[in-house]
Amino acid sequence: MREIALFPLNIVAFPGEGVNLHIFEPRYKALVNDCLVNNTTFGIPAYVINKIEWGTEVEITEVTKTYDDGRMDIKTRALQPFRVEEFWNPWEAHLYAGGRIEDLSMSDESTDLSMLYEFKEMVSKLFVWLGEMDVPDISTLNSVYEIGHKIGFKPEEEYQLLQMPTENERLQFALKHLAHLLPALERAQDAQERIKQNGHFKHLDPLKF
Repeated sequence: MREIALFPLNIVAFPGEGVNLHIFEPRYKALVNDCLVNNTTFGIPAYVINKIEWGTEVEITEVTKTYDDGRMDIKTRALQPFRVEEFWNPWEAHLYAGGRIEDLSMSDESTDLSMLYEFKEMVSKLFVWLGEMDVPDISTLNSVYEIGHKIGFKPEEEYQLLQMPTENERLQFALKHLAHLLPALERAQDAQERIKQNGHFKHLDPLKF
């Protein structure tokens, strides 16, 4: 276990993704400045189920803008998930929160390539159905994390995904989600078409008995 500065937000940050933040509160301006001076990371606990429990460690990659009043726009990169064992607010003599965390033990289990292929196929179907144009190259996907915010998960489901130690668990979870989502979208489209037709005159051939 180790201690780390914490910046709770109502988002789930997946490992590898970039998280852009506008820093304006005095306590978080202090947190960012301390991280820059000491070359340290901080954690973003995902406050999506009304408690501090799971989150992601992030590193600051760039301060893109500093304002006259001390506000900042920063870019960060998410590193690894963790569980918060103790949460302190404030943390010792700091203005901001901190806590004792335990890193999620990530398994080195090999990814099931058949599941990964099926996942790519279903994601492609979803984007075609939605008519999405600005999407990543599906063929290069190697992890659910890379596209976890774009396939219709609820925040609570993203939170569940963050806690899974293997890619195969994440793939199973995502495949189950897509297996329910795609038929539901198709049913909604069918219902929409029926509603559009309701009340309009139609030329129908008589039934022949």
